[in-house]
Amino acid sequence: MTDTYADNSSDHTDEQFKVTSFDQNQSSVGYQRSVAFVTHCDSRRLTFEASVKPGSEEMSNHWAVGQQISVTVGDHRVIGQIEKVQIDDIDWQTNAENRVSVYVELVGEITQTAKGAKFNTGISNFPKMGCAVERVRSEDLAAIYENTADQTIVVGHLTQDNTIEAKVDIEKLLSRHFAVVGSTGVGKSTAVCMMIRKIVAARKDLRVLLLDPHNEFSSAFPKHAISINDKNLSLPFWLFAFDEIAEVIFRGQPDTDEEREILRDLIVDAKQRFLTGEESRINRFRRQQSSKRINADTPVPYRIPDLLKLVDERLGLLENKLSKPFLKRLQDRINSISNDSRYQFMFDPVNCGGDRLADVISHIFRIPINEKPIAVVEMSGLPSEVVSSVVSVLCRLAFEISLSSQGGVETLVVCEEAHRYIPSDQNSGFWPVQQAIGRIAKEGRKYGTYLGIISQRPAELDQTILSQCNTIFALRLSNRKDQGIIAGAFTGGVQSTVDFLPSIANRECVIFGEAVYSPMRMTFETIPDSDLPGSNLKDNQQEVRSGKQIGINTIITNLRRSGVGSLDQAASSDPSAQVREPLNQQGVDQVQDSKVASKDEPKDFSLSAHEAFDTSGLPQPEHGSDDYETDTDSELQKRYRKLLSLG
Repeated sequence: MTDTYADNSSDHTDEQFKVTSFDQNQSSVGYQRSVAFVTHCDSRRLTFEASVKPGSEEMSNHWAVGQQISVTVGDHRVIGQIEKVQIDDIDWQTNAENRVSVYVELVGEITQTAKGAKFNTGISNFPKMGCAVERVRSEDLAAIYENTADQTIVVGHLTQDNTIEAKVDIEKLLSRHFAVVGSTGVGKSTAVCMMIRKIVAARKDLRVLLLDPHNEFSSAFPKHAISINDKNLSLPFWLFAFDEIAEVIFRGQPDTDEEREILRDLIVDAKQRFLTGEESRINRFRRQQSSKRINADTPVPYRIPDLLKLVDERLGLLENKLSKPFLKRLQDRINSISNDSRYQFMFDPVNCGGDRLADVISHIFRIPINEKPIAVVEMSGLPSEVVSSVVSVLCRLAFEISLSSQGGVETLVVCEEAHRYIPSDQNSGFWPVQQAIGRIAKEGRKYGTYLGIISQRPAELDQTILSQCNTIFALRLSNRKDQGIIAGAFTGGVQSTVDFLPSIANRECVIFGEAVYSPMRMTFETIPDSDLPGSNLKDNQQEVRSGKQIGINTIITNLRRSGVGSLDQAASSDPSAQVREPLNQQGVDQVQDSKVASKDEPKDFSLSAHEAFDTSGLPQPEHGSDDYETDTDSELQKRYRKLLSLG
């Protein structure tokens, strides 16, 4: 809280001021405070000396780091922020007056106008030696952080004075992009939820695409969002650009240039076959001369059976002898990925077959909005090796839809854990997703595609993309590299403000950039527990603490489902591995009471990943054999451990 003081000139004859008004939490009885005088000043900083009287409790925190002060210079008041306080003597005198030296970084100046106090970042008249220094007035503090934009949202209050609202300009927040950074657990996700809720309330025409890697945001928007996950996501494979579908098919495995070029040609042929219905092979010349200019990136449907048939046709040609190993391997890869149950959101013929572009765009990008402008894409259930491709497709479509609608469809793309997709190391990320997000950052505002990135490690973000985020909400950061990145981006305010980043409290942050008039240290609003991200998980944990029983069958089902995904990735180096459907409940029931054969019977544990959880091939018990017994789950565990040791 700040004090409200009367105006003071630079000429004083007494060592003390009598102040009769204090903040709302203090008594109205007057108290004594010491005079402070400027002793040094340059173009960026000033120093003043002050005396602190003993036995005055309200004086104990009067001059403190982070506080703002004002110096009266003629008709203006120069504003500064305290960055350092030290005592002139070695020892603090408890029963005598102490002299302190206070070092201040200059911020700007306040000019009194007919409409009230007005703040400017420039300084027209610098303080002279002997000018009086006092804590900034409440009126001046409000003028420093006043935001007069046509449309603003309140995200919290000033830390120094909780009666002053922290307002941000919505238009500049969106069109110039923003970033929310901070260490784990300091309140990033909660702050983002609160801001998104206020943004969509103020901008009824705006859509929000929220990429959620931890499945925690859907519970925060029960009335304003749809949840898209691995069970209801429909993203046809033919919507993927060539580099994106190649990443899915090869799944991070090494490939050859020839294999990729073959795939590129076959995709173009398959698209042409879908459009024309021709069964004959379409040569390159006819594709180039076609009135429909099709390439491997064009969002035109094609069929996996057509793609495989084209591979067969090439395998049957005598001139392709040298290419046959590549064709055969490519055929195995396509068969494997298209039959993998984890990828049905891409390859399911019911939901992904034919030209379903209108349905896909309408659902994911909320056209029409239908009172639910937010689409939360939960990605934890998707195979990890395909997440980057999915994010690339969604970000690319967000930009292209805004471009194709001539700015009519405005979308805010929010990337949680953004360092996963746009890492600072260009070699460690997936280039198409970096390109898609980078295009939004550089060109999106022209067409109505906006970017919000959330990360706990700003030092690991692509610095080019981060530099395009012109409003930054910096919560507590403990890593020095991260602090250095934010300090380098900090503009338009007191540099010492960044020094608070390692020590500010939860929900506190430093905002700077285009959306605020002056950088501020503020505290976010609190929101109800029911609106917190991940509240569904917290509710479940609370129910368990209250006595709710956990079903082991549910855990095993989910474990096997996720386990098969991770094991598939480990075994995917064998492209010829056949995909088998996971064991259904009927199959489990059939083998629950079965016995494993005697210990003399040889056992072969050299299994593929898909066989690891397929119990249909378990050895059956011999009649009369009772050397040893074990149940099916024990055998599954042995296979699982054996597979891990092989990997």
